[in-house]
Amino acid sequence: MKTFQFILLAVIVLFCSQYLIAQEKDKVQVRIMTNDGNEYIGEVIGEDSLKLDILTQNLGELSISKNNISGREEIKKAQFKEGKYWFENPQATRYFWSPNGFGLKPGEGYYQNIWVLWNQFAIGISENFSIGGGIIPLFLFDGSPTPVFVTPKFSIPVQEKLNLGVGALLGTILVETESSFGILYGLSTFGTRDNNATIGLGYGFAAGSWASSPMINFNAMFRTGSRGYFITENYYIDGTLVLMAGGRWIIKKAALDFGLVIPTETGGLIAIPWLGFTVPIGNTQ
Repeated sequence: MKTFQFILLAVIVLFCSQYLIAQEKDKVQVRIMTNDGNEYIGEVIGEDSLKLDILTQNLGELSISKNNISGREEIKKAQFKEGKYWFENPQATRYFWSPNGFGLKPGEGYYQNIWVLWNQFAIGISENFSIGGGIIPLFLFDGSPTPVFVTPKFSIPVQEKLNLGVGALLGTILVETESSFGILYGLSTFGTRDNNATIGLGYGFAAGSWASSPMINFNAMFRTGSRGYFITENYYIDGTLVLMAGGRWIIKKAALDFGLVIPTETGGLIAIPWLGFTVPIGNTQ
């Protein structure tokens, strides 16, 4: 009899624990954007055809009319740290300019602008391949020659925190002859999409001639908070060291990059400002 009671008690405890786990899994955290520009983050506690009820950390229970909802996004548990929502990095596959070993997902993409003139985009074709392109529209200035380029890239996950990448930037100058240029590169990235370091090697060419020595590239990106990153991007090119350091600030789904470019072989300390902006395109989920 005691054995039967013990088995029955064990079954009840197991059932209750599984029920509680199931209940916990059913809790959905969402980010709600409203027509007036506000955002609310909380747990869904009720929903019908007219309204959505959520439980927020700071405001308690809120009932939001569905007519007033402009956007809704389900949030992963990993995006919550110390009670704050950590925005996803909309440019996790690049530093300021240089790529890393991570790839875009199929249909995922971005548009990047650097100092107004540099315009480029990329989109994921498969789990391991993306393609992009860009233009520097100098034709706006009295019809000056205009560079255009494409950027194919293969991304190869090797281990959980090791990703390899090979790719190219292949360009030409419109209406010019013997104007091809570009770089072929390979790189290794160590870490996660939020915290990583990359070492790369590339060979450049222009007008049919290859560089006499490779370009060596070392980059790193570290998360500093719910919206911020520290970024460094550095190049060793034919005896010249170029240092870059700055940050990335996430504004909703877009990203603002800012920093300084410091060439070390100029005979003095020169710091050139860097400013870039990235917005996601395609499938951003």
